Amino acid sequence: MNNKNPIFSRLDQQTEGQAGFAYAEGVTAYGQASRGARPAAPTPTQAPFPQQPPLQAPYGQVPGQAPRVPAGPPTGSAYEPITDRMTIDDVIVRGGILIAVLIPFAIGGYNLAPSMPWLYLVSMFVGLGLGIANAVKKTVSPPLIVAYAAVQGVFLGGISWAYNQWARSNGYEGLLSQAIIGTLVAFVVMLALYKSRLVKVDGRFVKIMMVAMVSYLVIALASFVSALFGVGGGWGFYGVGGLGIVLCMLGVALAAFSLMLDFESINRGIQAGLPARESWRMAFGLLVTLIWLYLEILRLLAILAANRD
Repeated sequence: MNNKNPIFSRLDQQTEGQAGFAYAEGVTAYGQASRGARPAAPTPTQAPFPQQPPLQAPYGQVPGQAPRVPAGPPTGSAYEPITDRMTIDDVIVRGGILIAVLIPFAIGGYNLAPSMPWLYLVSMFVGLGLGIANAVKKTVSPPLIVAYAAVQGVFLGGISWAYNQWARSNGYEGLLSQAIIGTLVAFVVMLALYKSRLVKVDGRFVKIMMVAMVSYLVIALASFVSALFGVGGGWGFYGVGGLGIVLCMLGVALAAFSLMLDFESINRGIQAGLPARESWRMAFGLLVTLIWLYLEILRLLAILAANRD
């Protein structure tokens, strides 16, 4: 089953045809055979036997010398056995590092938003660029992933301030705390559903999610264009009465169930024996989904606050 997530799909390509236990055993056997002793030549008292023609030395090897053996530990490429394999602890630690970076930058972005409202708009585009760069980059770059978490923290802090001010103008308090709690609850529920296998993440599940996500993306883009013309009071389709609330709930559901795709990708990566450095990519993909989920919940709560009697 291939995950269509642009961040995790690269891992599926790496695990296909990757050298595994059989290859490592073959490399070991070759090394032992090449270092083995040659059989002793027969003594004059022994009966002569037909001699085999001498074997030619492998290409690049001088006759009479020992075969060349690559120096240094394996790097975990497709042609060398992987020794430092990813574990769930690696993903948890890297994810914790990214959250620890995001939170203080989010607090800073929240405090700077009143005097610098343009800052979170700039950070939104910078974060988008860093996200795309991390998604398409062939090799994992931890500094680039950490930079993404920092920039997205500034964006989340600023946009949270804007939503909170708008909710307060409508007499609604506690918007941010509810959004944070809602994100944590959704994460725990999705993890429990995945662990219990009540929702099976298989090929059919992935296809349904892909169709739903592409459809939602088209609707979101159309809503953005309509918002420029004042539809829904500047909210686009999301501000059109009951339709807007349904679209917001659909966005929350899609973001939440996308977490299950991330859990499955992490599980398959561990089973495939991916190198430990790939835990950064896993943590990055999980962070992207959590940010999406938080933003969907934040918008849903803001629209509900505006539609209160």
